[in-house]
Amino acid sequence: MSIDRTLFYLVAAVSLAPAMLGLAPALAEDAPKFQVEPFWPKPLPKNWILGQVAGIAVANDDHIWVVHRPATLVDDEKGAMQDPPATKCCTPAAPVLEFDAEGNLLRAWGGPGEGYDWPKMEHGIFVDQDGNVWVAGNDPGDHQILKFTPDGKFLQQIGKAGSTGGSNSETQLGRPAHLQIDEAAHELYVADGYLNRRIIVFDSGTGAYKRHWGAYGRRPNDDKQPAYDPKAPLSEQFANPVHCVRLSHDGLVYVCDRVNDRIQVFRKDGTFVKEFRVEPQTLANGSVWDLVLSEDPAQNFIFIADGANNQIVTLKRDSGEVLTSWGRGGRMAGQFKWVHNIGIDSKGNLYTAEVGFGRRAQKFRRLD
Repeated sequence: MSIDRTLFYLVAAVSLAPAMLGLAPALAEDAPKFQVEPFWPKPLPKNWILGQVAGIAVANDDHIWVVHRPATLVDDEKGAMQDPPATKCCTPAAPVLEFDAEGNLLRAWGGPGEGYDWPKMEHGIFVDQDGNVWVAGNDPGDHQILKFTPDGKFLQQIGKAGSTGGSNSETQLGRPAHLQIDEAAHELYVADGYLNRRIIVFDSGTGAYKRHWGAYGRRPNDDKQPAYDPKAPLSEQFANPVHCVRLSHDGLVYVCDRVNDRIQVFRKDGTFVKEFRVEPQTLANGSVWDLVLSEDPAQNFIFIADGANNQIVTLKRDSGEVLTSWGRGGRMAGQFKWVHNIGIDSKGNLYTAEVGFGRRAQKFRRLD
């Protein structure tokens, strides 16, 4: 047998072996594909403009909610606010906006009011099964989570602005970044956050403390951490910020350890299960800014908003295998500048939010 023919059979055997064992590798072709909808959302009324869009969430009715930062408008975007107006553009939109799937604005509200501490730097939004809207903030003094009705009536506050107690406090938060509710268990999971280094769980009705944990399910600390080094042993602590928390249908908790370029996976009691590294060479600001799980019943895919690399990364949920990465830095439709958060609707369409000088929301329609 010739060397060439021997090599052919060896390659064929290696290629076929995984399939024969039922271990066929996942392929990029298996991953969902998307196309940007460049005219979503539709133009805002009242000469409104968005600042940094710091959170996006999809409700059970497939309405899309965003929270942005009105205070981040730059001077040449505020000419219409001067007296007399210096230019036609613009005024900041209300902080919280609700859109339908076609991009029509349905509601807008938010800002300081009686009985609660509106965040100085909006960050993170979640809509529960009753349509109530939860908002967080990450200013150095923002240590609270707020709950409102869909129309913006204040309902509840957990934590207190200007008051924090470290990563093992049972009563106070530390610049919380993101949140999600386990509706069946009536539990609120908080990625806490930009100051603290943990996941903390509260009763979603009363706000009572239930439990918390740090990286690998261990007790967190607030000691100074070395800068991330992809060649160094993996950190035993979450870095700041602990940037997202997501729950799967099968009872797992997914945590964005952004600067450490990894996802850590836990059971709901805080038991560590596994971790996935994503673009581990990334130094500036980290790679894992947010994630959502796919809409299929088994939630086979993880979609990651990688803000530092201006892309969306698709993983196989069971193995963490990278299937695709798409997007690039830029300001055109479908490109990104600091893609900060990501949402998904019941049809599998993705929605993204950008901070920094991106300052927009985009929709990506699933093609298959």
